[in-house]
Amino acid sequence: MKILAVGNSFSQDATALLEFLAPQLTVRNLYIPGCPLSYHSELSQTGAAAYEYQEGGERCIPQLLSLEEGLKSDRWDWITVQQVSGLSGQEDSYYPHLTVLLDYIRAHSDAKIALHQTWAYEAGSEHPEFVRYGKDREQMRQAIKAVTERIGAREGLPLLRSGELIARLREHELFDPQRGGMSLCRDGFHLSFNFGRCAAAAVWAKFFTGETPAFLQRDDLSEGYRLIAEELNK
Repeated sequence: MKILAVGNSFSQDATALLEFLAPQLTVRNLYIPGCPLSYHSELSQTGAAAYEYQEGGERCIPQLLSLEEGLKSDRWDWITVQQVSGLSGQEDSYYPHLTVLLDYIRAHSDAKIALHQTWAYEAGSEHPEFVRYGKDREQMRQAIKAVTERIGAREGLPLLRSGELIARLREHELFDPQRGGMSLCRDGFHLSFNFGRCAAAAVWAKFFTGETPAFLQRDDLSEGYRLIAEELNK
């Protein structure tokens, strides 16, 4: 199965470990840092070569690609789209840009399309967009969940629920800095390179394969990975 993510650093986080967890998948990321749907939509109309083409979270070819070039670079089974993190819980930010982007993708590919649900920022994050949610992690989580579910239902897009798994993991003391645990984010908003990225990739792996990744079924997992496996399967 071949998957193309049209996104930014949050799709980079989600896909960096995906082929490790699910070797039967091929995933590439069309990456522009901090890219909102409005700019993806604009690029679909201008055809500008602005995307870094990534494998495993790293650039894998030297040249930048246009959206059309990315869509035609392989025969994709699935294409994922997402809003930039700070706007993910702001419903009015999706339109008309999501409609334009979806129309463009469907005109250039027969792949199925899914919506990536991003995660709330960590408590105390200094991200400038956190003020949209009162700098409250739970408020941001609820907004993202509600908005992505409404838009997914409206547009007929299944959800990759990365945000919900991150939220459930934060209920455990191990992953809650406010109770002395470790953060699932490395800078208050991007995922940590170990548990955070593994959790998001596990959501994608189970969505696309229907199975819990073999790595997360091992008997010798540390507590952090064991919690990811438990919450993934709830």
